[in-house]
Amino acid sequence: MDNDMPTFDAILFPADDRPPHVVPLMTSAVPARTPGQPRPAEPYRCGRVPHPEIYMDYIADQLGSWRYHLVEALDGMMNKFTTPYIAFYPVLSRDGMPFPVNKCIREIQGQMFDEGRAWRGNLVVAKYRDTNYSAMIDASMADFPIIKNYLSTHPAPAYG
Repeated sequence: MDNDMPTFDAILFPADDRPPHVVPLMTSAVPARTPGQPRPAEPYRCGRVPHPEIYMDYIADQLGSWRYHLVEALDGMMNKFTTPYIAFYPVLSRDGMPFPVNKCIREIQGQMFDEGRAWRGNLVVAKYRDTNYSAMIDASMADFPIIKNYLSTHPAPAYG
């Protein structure tokens, strides 16, 4: 892989029956900001554009096909994680149909599962160096229990 598209390990929560696992999340450079431009959104502050769409089955091939959700603390924590996460999820499919309910997350949520607020499609979770999202770093399966705990109590953001 060339240096223009470095990868960082992320955790994939497949929507089908496969278990969560680590995948290489490809990134590309963000064009340099000019003075006066607003601060970029969290996933882009590190100067890289993540490409989670590579792991999102049936996603539309256009900008805005995925969104992100910040994972900064577990319920009951007084402080945010020093190394937060961002969960990337699909919102626009090729055929306009809803993505399938994520079976893995459904199982994690157990009795807390609410189909109306279910995570749908493949979820990709990346890890960042600090609370400013200044650099993406490798996640590992050691991060899985934290993400699992978070997903067990948090329904998906609104898809609208």
